[in-house]
Amino acid sequence: MAFRSWDGATYDRISAPQARWGAAVVKRLVLAGDERVLDAGCGSGRVTEVLLERLPRGSVVALDASPDMLAAAERRLAGWDNVELVRADLAQPLPLDAPVDAVLSTATFHWVPDHDALFANLAAVLRPGGQLVAQCGGAGNTASVLEAVREVGDNLPGAVTFATPEETARRLEAAGFVDAETWLNAEPTVFDSREAFEEFLAAVCLGARLDRMPPDERAGFVRAVADRLPACAIDYVRLNITARRAG
Repeated sequence: MAFRSWDGATYDRISAPQARWGAAVVKRLVLAGDERVLDAGCGSGRVTEVLLERLPRGSVVALDASPDMLAAAERRLAGWDNVELVRADLAQPLPLDAPVDAVLSTATFHWVPDHDALFANLAAVLRPGGQLVAQCGGAGNTASVLEAVREVGDNLPGAVTFATPEETARRLEAAGFVDAETWLNAEPTVFDSREAFEEFLAAVCLGARLDRMPPDERAGFVRAVADRLPACAIDYVRLNITARRAG
């Protein structure tokens, strides 16, 4: 996955937009309540909680590449006994001891540069006929933020993949998925204050650049990017995915 550090506690506190979108994505899963589900990119566990509520007789494998995110998830999910936390990179074969009945993912896939490898790795741990239901950043996602960064005279290191529905459908088919549906929807997100806006930009959108910047320069960089945006808002575009593993 594209390398960057995460502050799991901060993300847990400010990620209301991602949690709201994720809760809607969980509703797309068709569940009886006894399935084993992989949460691929669980973050701090906010969406994982929503998923667990739908699995009273089942379980969740909550997977993330970030140790700090997993630490936040462990704190949040401490009251659940049917969740297993796993540190793994979705760009690599996944270390699961048995297949899962479904895969859920929200706000994660765009951090994985190679979506061909991503979908192949997910197919390898998903039982035949199992569901994949996901949402991530899609084509056009955060375009105004990326343009503001360029206007500051900088760029965001590390690859991200904001894919189109068409290329995603082709990749899913190549990885062994069928009945794929892929589509985009805009999720413009407005913040209540400039302070909240800058904190979110720093923690979520600009973290890959801030990681490589001296600490005393970070606040000024975030402020310069925010100054170039027309409002305290981010033009999020979400790529939605539903599919089944063939067989």
